[in-house]
Parts: sequence; C-alpha cells; structure tokens
Amino acid sequence: MVWCIVGMALERKEPLHQIVNRLDIMLPGNRPFVAPSAVIQARQRLGSEAVRRVFTQTAQLWHNATPHPHWCGLTLLAIDGVFWRTPDTPENDKAFPRQTHGGNPALYPQVKMVCQMELTSHLLTAAAFGTMKNSENELAEQLIEQTGDNTLTLMDKGYYSLGLLNAWSQAGEHRHWMIPLRKGAQYEEVRKLGKGDHLVKLKTSPQARKKWPGLGDEMTARLLSVTRKGKVCHLLTSMTDAMRYPGGEMADLYSHRWEIELGYREIKQTMQLSRLTLRSKKPELVEQELWGVLLAYNLVRYQMIKMAGHLKGYWPNQLSFSESCGMVMRMLMTLQGASPGRIPELMRDLESMGQLVKLPTRRERAFPRVVKERPWRYPTAPKKSQSVA
Repeated sequence: MVWCIVGMALERKEPLHQIVNRLDIMLPGNRPFVAPSAVIQARQRLGSEAVRRVFTQTAQLWHNATPHPHWCGLTLLAIDGVFWRTPDTPENDKAFPRQTHGGNPALYPQVKMVCQMELTSHLLTAAAFGTMKNSENELAEQLIEQTGDNTLTLMDKGYYSLGLLNAWSQAGEHRHWMIPLRKGAQYEEVRKLGKGDHLVKLKTSPQARKKWPGLGDEMTARLLSVTRKGKVCHLLTSMTDAMRYPGGEMADLYSHRWEIELGYREIKQTMQLSRLTLRSKKPELVEQELWGVLLAYNLVRYQMIKMAGHLKGYWPNQLSFSESCGMVMRMLMTLQGASPGRIPELMRDLESMGQLVKLPTRRERAFPRVVKERPWRYPTAPKKSQSVA
C-alpha cells in the first residue's frame, strides 16, 4: 500500500484506484480491478506512521549512500518552511486550525511543515509538520536530533533565535549554522578577523534562557558584512575558526540556500501540478499523504543522483526533475510485467538515461526582472479632459 501512496504523489491527476490498477499492486484474487472504496479502506488501515518510518529510514539511508561534495569538510544543508492546504472538511478543520488575516479566517485548513535538505542533491534529510499554531522555530527544534555532525545549515532570518541556534550547534560535533543578522540586534565586537569579519558577543534575554536551559548570558558568534549590488548584508554564523573557514568563501556560500526553495517548487509545481489542495479529507490521511509526497520526491531525487553518476562533471541538480519524475513513474509501471531477474537490468538502464535529462546551461538574465501592469479584461472609455474656465 505504500507504493500507492508514492504513486498518488507522482500521478497527482489520477484517481487512487486507477493508480493501484496501473501499478498492479492488488492482492491476488479473481477480481482484475480494485474498487475505489477498497483503496480508501486500505489507506485507513495503513495509517501515517508506517509511511513516516519509511521516509525517515530511506532519507538517512540514501543520504549516507550519496557522496555529497563538502565545503571545508562540511555537508551543506538548509531548512525552510512550507504551507499545505487541506480539503475543507469538518475533520480537517478541527485538526488543522485556519490561519487568520486581519481577523478573517483562511478559506482552507492548513498544515505547516519545516524540511531539511542537502543542497547539492536536493535530498530531504528530515521533516516535521504541525498546525498553524506551531511556529517554524518549534518545528525546526524537532530537526536538531536528526541533523548529522560536520554539517552547515543555512537558515533564513525567520529562524533567528539565539536559543535555537545555540542548541543546534551544541547538539553534536561541528554542527554549524549561518543566518542573516536580525535588524536592530545588539552585539559587542570582540576581535577583528578580517575585512568585514568580526568575532562578536550577543547578550541573551531572560526569556530565552528560561526556555533554553543550556543558553548562557552571552553567545559568541562570527559576523560577516558583505556588499551585494550596493546593499550591505550581515551574516551571523557559528563558524568562529577563521583559519579553517575562510570568510571570503563563506559570504558566497549563503546564496545556495535558495536551492531549498527550488526543491519546494519541484514538489508543488511539478509533482503536484500546482494543485494547491491535498486530496485527503481526514487528518490521519492528510499526514499520510504528506509523508508520501516527501518519500516520492526523495525517490526521484535518489534516482537522479544515480543518473548523474554516469555523467562526467554533472551534479544531480543539473538534471531535469520533471523529465526524471516521468521516467521513474514509467519504470514503476513497467516493473509489474517484468520477471524478478530482469529488475536489476531495468534499473541499470534507468540509471544510464541521465544523458536524456541534462539541463542546458542557464543563460544570464538579459533584462532585469520587472513586474508588468496587468491588462484590463474589459475596454475602458477614455477620460474626458475637464474644461478650464
């Protein structure tokens, strides 16, 4: 049944019973096709915990099996949040409170999720989700234990919490982070490490120390000041060793945080076909569907890693995700008629097809990004000029 959950993520427009029939994952019997009600009952029996475990175990297995490139011995990670819209049912409305804007509730119940991604392969390494009442910092706190040693996690300014950042770096060996400095943050310069590079101390608040018992009165960090297109940006990081981590390279490193935004675009636009609302009408099935979406995304991404391994000088993020996604789904439908002995050969054939999904070199933008005026749907009469007496 887990294959059905993966299939419903890869084939967003197909009904569930058709996915089961096409993948040929029915139990043996006399009936050639499965009824729609039987699929729903099977999903309810499966629950969400089983799919969550499959995602968690495969995420760590595939991440450890991939030879990721390192920067100064650190694996590049990023965390960011994303919202999911659920069908407007009484069960979902009760389980997932709506977000309010100006006192008005949102049209649909929503789920808030925070994911952690390895930036060169786009593999998701961990995820946590809750309701709109949970802050992203609360969800990010759940990812601390799942973060490995010798890593650098890039965060946006929404995760600026000295307690969270201190707990992140203290949870293991060389678990570093980098985040933009909060506007108006007070700090004391301790030592100059280079041009626009300082070792600083930041004072913590009593509220933060109460919430985070391991947080002291002060926190030492490294502050980088860089200028990009005439704008000064301040980056705060736990990498205080200037000899081991060169400041000039660190400033350019933060731009790679955008890779996780591209990953979310691949999930929502390519896999989900820009359909903003999930399928499931019950909270348990909503969680099951979300774990299935993350599992299916990692499945495609891991196959892209293997395909990139057959191409000299190419990284997985230089291959087309949409083309690879279609190849994986076609392979899943092909395996139903293949004998067990042919499956390894078919998988090797899939891995050798990386040449077909290579992306062309991206051209530099010829014109600046601008917002154009929206055209009027209906013709308008020209305004008459007022006469001057």
